[in-house]
Amino acid sequence: MLYNPPHFREQDRAVLDDQIRRTAFATLVTAGAEGPIVSHLPLLLMPEPAPDGALIGHVARANPQWRQSDLDKPALAIFGGPHAYVSPGWYPGKREHGRVVPTWNYAVVHVTGRLVVLHDADAVLDIVRRLTDVHEASFATPWQVSDAPDEFVRAQLKGIVGLRLEITSVEGKMKLSQNRPVSDREAVVAGLDARGDAAASAVSDLMRDRLS
Repeated sequence: MLYNPPHFREQDRAVLDDQIRRTAFATLVTAGAEGPIVSHLPLLLMPEPAPDGALIGHVARANPQWRQSDLDKPALAIFGGPHAYVSPGWYPGKREHGRVVPTWNYAVVHVTGRLVVLHDADAVLDIVRRLTDVHEASFATPWQVSDAPDEFVRAQLKGIVGLRLEITSVEGKMKLSQNRPVSDREAVVAGLDARGDAAASAVSDLMRDRLS
């Protein structure tokens, strides 16, 4: 269960899907006989099966998660988006009354569903191709799986198994100072922009979207 107060709760599925695609990399958590099993891996959002779609990816065959997980219990994929420290020194209230404290702003999406393990070589190859095409798309000369010799690719496929998480729920939390006055939020955006690092800028962009 995610602690998710109403003012931070994001329920627009289009916004959540966009955040999943932007993040691309997830923490996959499943239930095992001895407790949680965790892997960190890229997962790709697909529209099928209806109505909620699925996440697809793969893990090394040596990874015990696909063998030791209880597939009758829900799996959880966590997409941790940008996050940044918020200094109380940025708030106008620091100068006015001093009753301010630090916090941390962030975006996260939790995807829950039924995990299916795929061994069919063609199905796994399709996953590899889809992931590759998405993440190579921004390159001037995108690499394709077909650029490698077929026998080499088929040999590599023997070392991985495919995963499909059939989505049953998507929950988003965008903790972006929505519980504070607009003047405080504007001050946080300015403070994050002044930091100049990528994470702070990504959080300020999310906040700016909501201010506008």
